[in-house]
Amino acid sequence: MNINNIEQSPFIKIEGLHYYYEAEGGEMIEALAGIDLEIRQGEYVAIIGPNGSGKTTLLKHLNALLIPSAGSVTVSGLSTADEANFPEIRRQCGMIFQNPDNQLVATTVEEDIAFGLENMALPSPEIRERVAEAMHILGLTGLEQHPPHLLSGGEKQRVAIAGVLAMRPRCLLMDEPTAMLDPAGQQEVLAAVHKLNRERNITVVHVTHFPEEAALAGRIVVMDRGAIVGDAPPKQLLSRLSMLHRLGLQGTMAAELAALLRQDGLALDGEIIHMRELSDALCALAQKT
Repeated sequence: MNINNIEQSPFIKIEGLHYYYEAEGGEMIEALAGIDLEIRQGEYVAIIGPNGSGKTTLLKHLNALLIPSAGSVTVSGLSTADEANFPEIRRQCGMIFQNPDNQLVATTVEEDIAFGLENMALPSPEIRERVAEAMHILGLTGLEQHPPHLLSGGEKQRVAIAGVLAMRPRCLLMDEPTAMLDPAGQQEVLAAVHKLNRERNITVVHVTHFPEEAALAGRIVVMDRGAIVGDAPPKQLLSRLSMLHRLGLQGTMAAELAALLRQDGLALDGEIIHMRELSDALCALAQKT
């Protein structure tokens, strides 16, 4: 994340957001319990929390897939409560889902990326230009005529991202986009998204259950029972293992290993959440002894 590119005024502003859904038998369940949150253009925000904490429900409010039961959500000054704003909000905030197969609709990669642009009724030359640009950015050039269903998982997810990117969004909303991918595919997708955030100043809101993914964000929001219970940079949150464990979450592997080593008497310095930090701390300790 390029901190210098983050605008000071919020791109997304959430105030007093409550959301209820009707369960079987007619009981109303509160899924979001008074959320207040601001996200600025260029931020990379990871959202973590136990199952049922409201992560995906919150994400769906950011491009008007869900509408608040109470409170408000505005995107670039546009209220999600006004149906007339839906097309522009959804153009500015593109959604990437867990299963890329759910977003692939055409018989070739090129046609799939062009699908949303054709629905916008853009001129053919502009569609071709945008498709080529998105494919280049996502490292898909050369796969134009390839059937999407024959791609690897990581490639499929990059095609899904390219289809959103071609719409020229200001924000990517990602709902566990690597959950169904192997490690190689996970790395492909994360590298592409971080590059878009860093080089194109695209805001990223990333729901994930992988602490290592959250550790790479500029900011982490922790949810529990429909409320925000933590909002801080990764080091401040992912090093608070007692809080994470209380919620049924894990820290990064490096943080968990560091905690075990400290229990065994090793005086490791600093807040450790990355393997490189753990390695450096162990080397520093070895030099002292």
